Amino acid sequence: QVQFVESGGGLVQAGGSLILSCAASGSTSSITAIGWYRQAPGKERELVATITTGGRINYADSAKGRFTISRDNARNTIFLQMNDLKPADTAVYYCYADLLSSSRFRTYWGQGTQVTVSS
Repeated sequence: QVQFVESGGGLVQAGGSLILSCAASGSTSSITAIGWYRQAPGKERELVATITTGGRINYADSAKGRFTISRDNARNTIFLQMNDLKPADTAVYYCYADLLSSSRFRTYWGQGTQVTVSS
């Protein structure tokens, strides 16, 4: 299992920036990919950015050019630098990780952190 401590959400004006962080603990050596999803009111949860243990990074089209995902392996922590925020980015942001254990993949989720962008 993996547990997460998320931080960095808050209220920001359009055009502003925020940095989200997610510190993982537990079976972190089994993580194959880690990243962020978000869910806006009335909408489905959607991928924002992910990074694999091999370093491959994937962004949602809405995040490309504005968001940057990075990781600190020594602290088992990932970050999401969000620039030029828009009201459409308002959502609960969830840290997640895919683990491979005993030949089975499982996904674990953080508790979420609210990001609100005012116009």
